[in-house]
Amino acid sequence: MKTYKKLLAATALAMLTGGLMAGGASAKSLVFCSEAAPGGFDPALYTGGETLDATGQAVFNKLVEFKLGTSEVEPSLATSWTISDDGLEYTFKLRPGVKFQTTSYFTPTRDLNADDVVFSFERQKEGSKWAKYVEGATYEYFESMDFPKLIKEVKKVDDLTVKIVLNKPSAPMLAGLAMDFSSIVSKEYADKLQADGTPQKFNEQPVGSGPYQFVDYQLNTAIRYEANPGYWKGKVKIDNLIFAITTDAAVRVQKIKAGECNITIYPDPADVAGLKADTNLKVIQKPGLNIAYLGYNTTQAPFDKPEVRKALNMAIDKKAIVDAVYLGQGTPAVNPIPPTMWSYDKAIKDDEYNPEAAKKALEKAGVKNLSMKIWAMPVARPYMPNGRRTAELLQSDFAKVGVKVEIVSYDWQEYLKRASDPKHDGAVILGWTGDNGDPDNFLAVLLSCQAVGQANRTAWCNKEFTALIDKAAVTADQAERTKLYEQAQVIFKREAPWATLAHSLVTDVTTKNVTGYVQSAFGVHNFADVDITE
Repeated sequence: MKTYKKLLAATALAMLTGGLMAGGASAKSLVFCSEAAPGGFDPALYTGGETLDATGQAVFNKLVEFKLGTSEVEPSLATSWTISDDGLEYTFKLRPGVKFQTTSYFTPTRDLNADDVVFSFERQKEGSKWAKYVEGATYEYFESMDFPKLIKEVKKVDDLTVKIVLNKPSAPMLAGLAMDFSSIVSKEYADKLQADGTPQKFNEQPVGSGPYQFVDYQLNTAIRYEANPGYWKGKVKIDNLIFAITTDAAVRVQKIKAGECNITIYPDPADVAGLKADTNLKVIQKPGLNIAYLGYNTTQAPFDKPEVRKALNMAIDKKAIVDAVYLGQGTPAVNPIPPTMWSYDKAIKDDEYNPEAAKKALEKAGVKNLSMKIWAMPVARPYMPNGRRTAELLQSDFAKVGVKVEIVSYDWQEYLKRASDPKHDGAVILGWTGDNGDPDNFLAVLLSCQAVGQANRTAWCNKEFTALIDKAAVTADQAERTKLYEQAQVIFKREAPWATLAHSLVTDVTTKNVTGYVQSAFGVHNFADVDITE
């Protein structure tokens, strides 16, 4: 395994000479300065963008995928599909001749077929022998999107035909199948690992059908990929893809300015003007489909009372947070979905910033001498540039109403894991970037009863809210769905499981010689169409 310094040295040489020499031909290398280490390499086990970039985007394909930069679903491993009139049966015709990757640790003996598709979904069900194949494994998206109850059966019709049968219609179903947790994996590879007694390698050494294949991972430092020579779309233009894991936003900026990486993300807002002024760089920005929030654990007193949560929300100076943390590249958030998303309820009024009223409301609720923990995110995300600074501002705001705050933090993967525990002991700074352009991806995944213990980090289970979300999911008419989601937003604002903090602009930076890079609508990063010019 190469050291990190050697990787950077090789990359610098590639940029200076036009490529590394491989087999007598010029090879192109691309370095992506990523913001965090992946949790693993099985995209079904994780929701963090840093892991999905390294897995579903780089290594795997889905039956259908989003056209880059949009929420439009297009064919991928399925060339076509039909939906029954009652919305309960989805029949997919698979692309013939798709090869799984041949790596140093696995050589496939057959092409992708219906058995792989069936296995990709069945393995995520509770009770399957893959349900707990690594310690602490949870299929968070599969559970949060209620797929165990939604999907009645995934069955093979023939080698190149698969039918997904539902228990009820689902308006977001097709978009859900384009998400990374729905990546199609190799059953043959899984069977081999089971036979070898090493199933954990499924999360360490991935095998997919996507544009890049895994080479090695130096823990918390770098991931190496190479172009998949048998990729069904044709070999990509970048021969060597390197994720240089760089958790410090300032260091990421230094590296791209020094030419040590070709693409980076989530710079500190204070650095954006300088990046825009650098003629060797390109800065790409657009409003993010995202939300940052402070999530209260609604099972823990006194946060189990809506009036206490509402009182604390009135103590938060959101404008000051947006000014200090986002530096003009964000807006205060009112609802749990971003204003760029259909069904956003403009009629809802935000909690008033009023420390005196907040103090009186806490007294009325019988809350005195309250001490609490606020969890500060240890990494920058598209929705939250600086979790620590935000926590400090919240600490100051709450002190003004007599609430004492202790700020705590954890390693990012540990942070996410602990925050999913309904018994966690704090108010958690977190956020979300939409994965498929549907309100269900925010409201059901983050706030429904079925998502408690998964992506619902507040353990808030409101049956009236969840009933509206469930009804919207089985409703085909978008206007009717909008009415249901608007009603759900009213309940959310009344019950206040979160303090909605901000929506942000999303910033990606590339060197001038990078072409073909398209900023995702969903906060992931895909390099299949990227090239580097001389």
